[in-house]
Amino acid sequence: MQIIQSNLLKQFSKLLQGFTTKNNGNIAFHVNNDKYKVILNHKTLAKELKYDVDTLIHMKQVHLTKIKIIDKNDTFLTPPTCDALITDKKNIPLMVMVADCSPLLFYDAKKEVIAVVHAGRAGAFFNIIKVTLNSFREDFDSNIKDIYVSIGPNICECCYEVGSEIYEQSKKLYLDYAISTKNNSYFLNISKILHKQLLEEGILEDNIEFSEECNACNTDKYFSYRMEKEAGRFCGLLMLT
Repeated sequence: MQIIQSNLLKQFSKLLQGFTTKNNGNIAFHVNNDKYKVILNHKTLAKELKYDVDTLIHMKQVHLTKIKIIDKNDTFLTPPTCDALITDKKNIPLMVMVADCSPLLFYDAKKEVIAVVHAGRAGAFFNIIKVTLNSFREDFDSNIKDIYVSIGPNICECCYEVGSEIYEQSKKLYLDYAISTKNNSYFLNISKILHKQLLEEGILEDNIEFSEECNACNTDKYFSYRMEKEAGRFCGLLMLT
């Protein structure tokens, strides 16, 4: 198995964290009809990382900006519909699944609160980062300067061509700084938007880490919805121990 650990979050002994690869198999139920194979992939991952698969909380991701504070109704078999999860409970792994979008892992080192976030174009355009950090502030009394953020492999600007309608939308939202043009085509840099939003919300530069890998450039290692006809999902995983 191949688990890519965050160098930023590796300094914290109370965290179980990492990003999976194709070697770990597809872990999303909605892109594979073989439910039992997906469950097996989850069980193998849980055994490798030493957590109880039945305690894992993932999401029905819908490309919106809803965050969910996990509760007893959220289980491995009954995932909440949202694009961000947050908790201060220990020994409950949180998972975000991706195949081009950005997987974000948040950790408040003082209050011991974690969150995982799924940020695609919609999440970036409508600032799921602000929603997430508002929950840290309002629900867990976090100081934003105590929060660390690791962003895993995601699609790079060179691989993310978009249409003119997306360019026009970005202009209306004052996000066109993240659009480049080449041969009359538009290319979107999601990471540039996320980075700016994190800084605007008060996250310290030294507390931010972006993966240098593009999943779409590395389909031998990661799944990519854009580059593959049938793409599974890899994930970011975070747990308080």
